[in-house]
Amino acid sequence: MSSLSNLKSKLLAEQVQEQIYQYILDASFQPGAKLPNEFELGERFGVGRSTVREAVKLLVSRGVLEVRRGSGTYVVSTTPMDMDPLGLLAIEDKASLAMDLADVRILLEPGIAELAALHATEEDIQRLFCICNAVEEKIRIGENYIEDDIAFHTCIARCSKNKVVEQLIPIIDTAVLMFVNITHRKLTEETIMTHRAVAEAIAQRDPLGARSAMMMHMTFNRTVIKEYIKNQPKNI
Repeated sequence: MSSLSNLKSKLLAEQVQEQIYQYILDASFQPGAKLPNEFELGERFGVGRSTVREAVKLLVSRGVLEVRRGSGTYVVSTTPMDMDPLGLLAIEDKASLAMDLADVRILLEPGIAELAALHATEEDIQRLFCICNAVEEKIRIGENYIEDDIAFHTCIARCSKNKVVEQLIPIIDTAVLMFVNITHRKLTEETIMTHRAVAEAIAQRDPLGARSAMMMHMTFNRTVIKEYIKNQPKNI
């Protein structure tokens, strides 16, 4: 009974951890920002302080939060270390990194979408459309859709059934996160259109269609990032 109780507590803490992380994203907490105290977080998520404490520990271990004794809990990064294993987000020149990632994604993701059209199972395709619908719904109602956008590209990579591609998922996830942040969600309509086109091509077992739709998606992103870099103030 004790082990079952411990398991339930662990699962609840993991669930609250995700809720706190989503709250950080939705409320646009930046690194250095202080979170509400344990009592307030417990009230927000309907759990006790001990559960909040365990959830915070999990986020500390993922490099998202830092607990400063006598001061409080602070955001260290909005990207968990397990989503950025290469440490790309530590690079200071975000604009240059974003363009490099855009170029790598153009090299990789159209081909990954092509493989997905060849190898995705019916269950994979159902999941892909569910994620596609979630992205569209959140965009329509103005909610943060970053996690669903990441899940969409992750799902396509897994649909490829290629073990090497699966190892590239963290890089793709990091790139999606950075793209959405840098473009400030300017490409919402284009995201809806191209995500849907990619999903439908994969469902129709159309490798060339999937490659083309993903290339269009990547090109939209790269164009906005290029424009963003162009508009950045020049260092004199």
